[in-house]
Amino acid sequence: MFDTHELGRRPGALQKMSRSVPAPPDFGIAGVIGTPEGAPVQLDLRLESVMEGVLATGTARATVEGECVRCLEPLSREVEADFQEMFSYHDADDRGRTRAEPADDAEDEDMFFVEDGLFDLEPVLRDAVVLALPMQPMCQETCAGLCSECGIRLDENPGHHHDAVDIRWAALQGLADTGPAGEKDNMDGAAAGADEKQEK
Repeated sequence: MFDTHELGRRPGALQKMSRSVPAPPDFGIAGVIGTPEGAPVQLDLRLESVMEGVLATGTARATVEGECVRCLEPLSREVEADFQEMFSYHDADDRGRTRAEPADDAEDEDMFFVEDGLFDLEPVLRDAVVLALPMQPMCQETCAGLCSECGIRLDENPGHHHDAVDIRWAALQGLADTGPAGEKDNMDGAAAGADEKQEK
């Protein structure tokens, strides 16, 4: 939570701050890449008081971890995400005017509010960081991945390959390899029998 009491509600007032905050749980793309829970997230934040609330603008920097989608090796990299969000006062509409009656619940669902001089930046940070993350992280752009037959990492074995077998010949190869000795004996026996008949 961030405190706006020092900033005040006079339009035009500014406050700049840098702060390190612990990453919340599931801070990233679940099961793909993200910042470990409790890891530091560095914030450079600019707060500006406006008629309708507090405009928060800033940059978040964090280290994210995951695994390469091609070779499954662990990876770690720095990510930087910019964000800007309006945190409205409950007693003002989107033009800064005092509300004559409570706002629609549906309208409130899409807004962030200052509550007793405090606002929660976590949902804004979460959205900004997720948008800055790759949906399919790779250890490097040129990663060759894994061999589809044996699973060996191709970047570490650039000459690795398997001899391709044409499936149209595979069945014939199997026939040629089954019992050649027995087949030859049968053929020899048949030929001898034919010779005996001719002699008689």
